[in-house]
Amino acid sequence: MAGTMRGVYTNLTDIRRRVFTEVAKVAYGSAKDLATTEDPVPEAVHELRQLPYKLIPGNVATYRESVFLERAIVQERIRLAMGLPLQDLDRPETVSDGIKKAAVSETYYEPPLVNVIKFACNACEDNVYRVMPNACQGCLAHPCREICPKGAISFKDKKAFIDHDKCIKCGRCANVCPYHAIHHHVRPCADACGMHAIGSDEHGRAEIDYEKCVSCGQCLVNCPFGAIADKSQIFQTIMAINAGDEVIAEVAPAFVGQFGGKGNVDKLREAFKELGFAGMEEVALGADLCTVEEAEDFLEEVPEKIPFMGTSCCPAWSVMAKKEFPEHADCISMALTPMTLTARLIRRQHPNAKIVFVGPCSAKKLEAMRKSVKSEVDFVLTFEEMAGMMRAKDIDYTKLAGEGGDFDVASADGRGFAVAGGVANAVVNAIHRRYPDREVNVANAEGLDECRKMMRMAVKGKYDGYLLEGMACPGGCVAGAGTLQAVAKSAGAVKMYSKKSSRKNATENAYRMLIPELERDEDGKHEQDQVAETDEAQKPKA
Repeated sequence: MAGTMRGVYTNLTDIRRRVFTEVAKVAYGSAKDLATTEDPVPEAVHELRQLPYKLIPGNVATYRESVFLERAIVQERIRLAMGLPLQDLDRPETVSDGIKKAAVSETYYEPPLVNVIKFACNACEDNVYRVMPNACQGCLAHPCREICPKGAISFKDKKAFIDHDKCIKCGRCANVCPYHAIHHHVRPCADACGMHAIGSDEHGRAEIDYEKCVSCGQCLVNCPFGAIADKSQIFQTIMAINAGDEVIAEVAPAFVGQFGGKGNVDKLREAFKELGFAGMEEVALGADLCTVEEAEDFLEEVPEKIPFMGTSCCPAWSVMAKKEFPEHADCISMALTPMTLTARLIRRQHPNAKIVFVGPCSAKKLEAMRKSVKSEVDFVLTFEEMAGMMRAKDIDYTKLAGEGGDFDVASADGRGFAVAGGVANAVVNAIHRRYPDREVNVANAEGLDECRKMMRMAVKGKYDGYLLEGMACPGGCVAGAGTLQAVAKSAGAVKMYSKKSSRKNATENAYRMLIPELERDEDGKHEQDQVAETDEAQKPKA
């Protein structure tokens, strides 16, 4: 079952986070020289080449059959963490090849964003029913055989046997076995993928169909072999900091409790300062503005112009809906996402700043590569990647100065965007502020499979007049692939922090008056091209 590993600190978790830390150390230590030297700096190259040995010491394998394989996989993770492509297996390359391309203070990574490290993949069976011999009791009833519509089950040595050439994978045999001796084997990454974008190559290893992938990131955290990883912009962000650029972070509402404590914004602000950031703002501010936009859209368009309206803030959900239901693409809100709105607000006062979105989401990396957003958000980092930067600088978040200071701008509803149901709740509350008696029906879905089911019901007319909230991650943004804390714990922390806001409703945010100024004529056009732009940013280059 997808999500069974979430919240459990595993060896894979440790390796992933140590890679981020070590790459950040190299960047902080060598980025200046890399930017000013024609050829790769020997020190930086040497450090990178030593990292696999530092992360996987000794000569005895710990996790896999060979220590050399362990180091090779870590080497690929290091390259991805720098934004570099996976190495070609048919020609010699080193971890440092391409370092000059990565050492830039601007947006960089070569598509695709999400990658399968082929030699790390276990080639897990997918959608196969197998009999567990020790569990099968060879009972007299033989219900598995009797119910099989294709005669695929027989008995050998009093044990059930499945002929896979006949099996149609209906699952009836597993459902009727009184001993639960028939098990449905699924590939964990494929099971977690709500887009059904993961299949198998000719060797049985996982393969991503980039025509379907929306970079929700669930495969990243559900592969028990750590064979899937996305690219990072840690290196480029630090390059911008070391170059002396004004780098400002915008932090997603799910930040609460991710780095320790119960929010402690003043501690977080100090941590960002020590990392070299010039400032930090909360994306919940943009969430308020997004709420106001979507409330206005709903009031103006539902049901007179469109039968229902879907929320816009989750890029994986909105792209999925537009990709698979193109005839109803106009039913997904065209409101700018909180990330983009917050970035535009920051640029009003800091026109030359490099803006870094820090949040829980892999899909935001893909969103930021779209033409309509690329000029607004320079880099996207996950909480995990940010924690790696903190460890690289030996920052102990809990010991920083400040005790419990908060942001003082966004509303409780805007901060609640991070938890499933929060977006729809905010929009409904904004509508009720203007029209207290207006009935607003809501449907929610978590996980892209459930989001698809919700859309199917909607296009059939089951949700006419409804507001639809889709979240690609089960639990909402607090369950994103780049989070640090258990989902339930994070959700509770966000809800508590939201209640502390002096403003309950998004309509109380004074910045809402700036929405017309933040909107642009080309926004609608680009949003209509959202699917094509996302595909372009994801597909590997030919």
